[in-house]
Amino acid sequence: MDFLDILGLLSLAAVGWLWMDSLKAREIAVAAAKAACRAEQLLLLDDTVAISRISFGRDEDSVMHLRRLYGFEYSDTGDDRRTGSILMLGGQVRVIRLDRPASPPESSLLH
Repeated sequence: MDFLDILGLLSLAAVGWLWMDSLKAREIAVAAAKAACRAEQLLLLDDTVAISRISFGRDEDSVMHLRRLYGFEYSDTGDDRRTGSILMLGGQVRVIRLDRPASPPESSLLH
């Protein structure tokens, strides 16, 4: 086995690890999105999340992890679509954001 063969095998192993790790992280993100929507009495549309961005990030102990940003859609009535996102660092959910519309100020409501 020469150097290029070993390099090819290592590359293939790294891609396989990234794929398996991404599947596990996606399952965690779907569960977090479902829980967040359930807590806010919202509907998670399509029961899935989609990867938006992947990069490297450090945790509180300065350990390097993969940082993944997932997007998803939800609805409060079933007639509209709103977007949300989940930021994960490694296998942990760090931030869940729901783009909820701001409620109008009390003074602008008609009586």
